[in-house]
Amino acid sequence: MLGTTQTIESDLAVVGGGLAGVCAAIAAARRGHRVALVQNRPVLGGNSSSEVRVWVCGATAHGVHQWARETGIMGELWVENQYRNREGNPYYWDMVVLEKVKAEPNIELFLNTEVTEVDTADGRITGVRGWQSGSERRLEFTAQLYADCTGDGIVGALAGASWRTGREAQEVYDESWAPDVPDDNTLGSTILFYTKDLGKPSPFVPPPWAVKISETAIPTTRTIKQTMSGCDFWWIELGGDRDVVADNEEIRDDLQAVCYGIFDHIKNSGEFEADNLTLEWIGSVPGKREYRRFEGEITLTQHDILEQTEFEDRVAHGGWSIDLHPPGGVYASERGSRHWHPPGNYHIPLRALFSPQVSNLWFAGRALSASHVAFGSVRVMATCALTGEAAGLGAALSLELGVPGGVLAAERLPELQAALAYADASVLGLENRDPADLARQATASASSTMTALDNSPQDWTPVDLADDLAIVIPVDPSIDGIEVAVRATQATTLRAELWNTDKPQNYLPHELVAEAEVTVDPSGSDDSIGSDHVTVPTWVQLPLAWAPEAARNTMLILKANPDITLHEGRHRQPGTVALRHRHMPADEQWTEQFRPWKPVLVDTGLAMRVSSTTQAYAPDKAVGGYARPYGGPQTWVSAPLTQDQQPWLELAWQGPQEIDEVVAIFDDDIEVDLINLHHHTNEELVMPTLVTSAVIEVADGDGWRTVAETETNRARKWTVRLDAPVTTDRLRLRCRATGGTDRARVVALRAY
Repeated sequence: MLGTTQTIESDLAVVGGGLAGVCAAIAAARRGHRVALVQNRPVLGGNSSSEVRVWVCGATAHGVHQWARETGIMGELWVENQYRNREGNPYYWDMVVLEKVKAEPNIELFLNTEVTEVDTADGRITGVRGWQSGSERRLEFTAQLYADCTGDGIVGALAGASWRTGREAQEVYDESWAPDVPDDNTLGSTILFYTKDLGKPSPFVPPPWAVKISETAIPTTRTIKQTMSGCDFWWIELGGDRDVVADNEEIRDDLQAVCYGIFDHIKNSGEFEADNLTLEWIGSVPGKREYRRFEGEITLTQHDILEQTEFEDRVAHGGWSIDLHPPGGVYASERGSRHWHPPGNYHIPLRALFSPQVSNLWFAGRALSASHVAFGSVRVMATCALTGEAAGLGAALSLELGVPGGVLAAERLPELQAALAYADASVLGLENRDPADLARQATASASSTMTALDNSPQDWTPVDLADDLAIVIPVDPSIDGIEVAVRATQATTLRAELWNTDKPQNYLPHELVAEAEVTVDPSGSDDSIGSDHVTVPTWVQLPLAWAPEAARNTMLILKANPDITLHEGRHRQPGTVALRHRHMPADEQWTEQFRPWKPVLVDTGLAMRVSSTTQAYAPDKAVGGYARPYGGPQTWVSAPLTQDQQPWLELAWQGPQEIDEVVAIFDDDIEVDLINLHHHTNEELVMPTLVTSAVIEVADGDGWRTVAETETNRARKWTVRLDAPVTTDRLRLRCRATGGTDRARVVALRAY
């Protein structure tokens, strides 16, 4: 009935249904808590949804960082979307996100619900009220805890939480990219449009309010092509010098006028071959980048991003550059953005995700506690999703332990870290120390193990050495000689260096640990293959040795030599990646931000062989330890499937254990940069490194009994909750097929 109020009770009320809110709700719901998820739009996903259609960017920074792709709930979305939506259909992405929420029985979803009032008492939120437009209902949400994932921070602002907006002065946090004088400028909002080739002429008559682009500087300051569509036009931005909330309606109209004007320019200026082009879609909801930023117990700054501060209470990671835009947006004379990449992925602490003033308020996504400069990095949606999962887990642990966020961060870190590890959350350097995981008490063994790092090629595709070329190699426990396949046009010298990296998540040279020079003859050997004669490159031994105190990565750098040709390998080996050195352009404006090393040979790697055996892929890597590359691949890898057709990984205990849950985490190759929409595509629907068919067996008398199996797995995490507990002293995961790679790879095997 019109005007009636319905009260919804839950343990946690999450307001905001973007990726941060979605992940917060799912994280808490999976721990058994009742969650109300409140979204003011008809679809979930926020700026990534079909209403706005922004690419979901994250820690990979479009391939800048290695092994950086998010795991946890965001990782589940990445991998499922790759299977269901390789072409980047915005409506399919909506479906993937909605399906993930609807799969959780503990979540009650409220779409089209705008929060308008917040009730408080004694420094706590006691209720949140709103209006659901389609049903004409007043809704009141009462919960023990609340999470503001709205992006604009409306719940926290109404509750009295401290927040700020605009740009802090440089002196506040000693940030070199902050202005000398503070101001109210923010990152602006964007509206995008899609075009489509109809295959026949299609006229376009612009509305009278369309901006006449030729009368502006836009054609000279921004790149416009008839092939561009959607987020290619990310630079259509306005509102940075206004109030993006108070002026939202005006900003929307101005942005649409620019969109129509740009399309008119493409269609009717005569500068483009666009006769067959039509306007397929234009956004009606501005995608906001920045507004309120809450003040938590800690504020992330430029230094935390670039210096990768190792917070003890780290709960998520980021890696996008500090990406700041001019307040003038599309009309600014300067570039649409400037970027400063950190040397690797950085950490986000729990203390940036709850309010010191409002004791039952958590926040995540765009409203987390950060300076404007640091916000330039943490604002991207995959990173927002990670903070959402962390806030949802933090809220769940607060409920379970009966402590507020501050106590959780300061005194209950072991419980928090165990929950993060169990969830496969995306945290750097998070070691699984969960006392409930029985696998940590077991001895791990396997039917076979990869012990040789050998990327001998199938053919001899050349790779020039015009610039320095590097390859990251795991060293465990030591390295004693490396061979590379080379050709030389004349007698010459190949110079090689071994470098360490400064942090386990970084893949850049830090300190020189060994170097060598070898003479290379001008030709390879002549091998006969049938009636053909081919020149096979020479395998050159590089006398490089290093034995670090603990397992870690090294970077082999082969110094530039135009007389030498290297070769592609058969396929990139686990834990390795090749990078090429780039020289800084003479006209580079932001020299401090230039990143000289760029990944190459992403599928094949470099033809090379490590002379010594390695323990980097041993069975014990899948027990305890890390669930993502960190100073090494942190993965058990079997022998080739041609040698071991159904490799197994076994846990053995000294006495019987009662087990009712088994978790296997497979390698979904987080080196591969996935995305939700059309920035780029990856051909494989199922990640080739995944185990797609597997069996869990337990020792039963003199044999083995199957307790679970999967034939069509396409996910990183396989959780098996047994119908009844089993008692056994041995458990096996037997891998029957992969998504395409020639070895089985298992990141973790756990038992509870």
